[in-house]
Amino acid sequence: MRVAVLSGKGGTGKTFVSVNLAATAKNAVYIDCDVEEPNGHLFLKPTYTNESPVYTLIPEFDAAKCTGCRKCVEFCRYNALVFVREKPMVFSEVCHSCGGCALLCPKDAVSEKPHSVGAVEEGTAGSVRVVTGIMNTGEVLAVPVIKAALRAGAGAEELTVIDCPPGSGCPVMESVMNADYCILVTEPTAFGFHNFQMVHKLVTLLGKPCGVVVNKTEEAYAPLEEFCAAHRTPVLLRIPYREELARLGATGQIAAEQDEETAALFRKLLTAVQKEGAR
Repeated sequence: MRVAVLSGKGGTGKTFVSVNLAATAKNAVYIDCDVEEPNGHLFLKPTYTNESPVYTLIPEFDAAKCTGCRKCVEFCRYNALVFVREKPMVFSEVCHSCGGCALLCPKDAVSEKPHSVGAVEEGTAGSVRVVTGIMNTGEVLAVPVIKAALRAGAGAEELTVIDCPPGSGCPVMESVMNADYCILVTEPTAFGFHNFQMVHKLVTLLGKPCGVVVNKTEEAYAPLEEFCAAHRTPVLLRIPYREELARLGATGQIAAEQDEETAALFRKLLTAVQKEGAR
């Protein structure tokens, strides 16, 4: 079962839920797809045994063959190509590596060269297999690294927990595309609720069954509770706002392994997810 853990904004506790759920499940795979700022490893502390670079292909132009027809520039819908001083120029940061310019060039003046965008690290933390996607500093397209991380973690028969990027953009869509179930992590605030509605709409459009974890709860937040009831979205767990959880997080510890109250909560969540996923 592949469970994607999402949040509409950063700081809600998405990684907290992902790491503790994987640790509670024991025989599990944890895939960190928050490739811009992966931090699940700070808690799981895996021993990495393999690192694989991630490359994309970007166009390279042969000035001797190029006639300046500009068909490649006109074709590129991402505006990654411009024609400057009688020759094409590529902006690798926005190139989506579609290969269209090479296919379209009538003079065969376009080839493709590898461009490093990140890496995927694989290792273990106890009985949890850990896969971490890491995007290179300065890169802007996370999807190629996310795809590589998901491939590295594919094929597992045990529970797979996918720690998604925050928000509801293309990197999130890529992370949840093959998930069997989604956990939406939110907080009981107006800002948290606003962003929660966007990510809820995303998983609904993708046809993914989902449930909600409300983190840092002190009292019920009526708009959130009413929304979940109206959309028949189950609230799987409410995690109380406790100083002990903040202390454990600040020191890089897995709360479910150090605090019995938290351990009981995540055993409850694991059971609820398995039950929802079996439907």
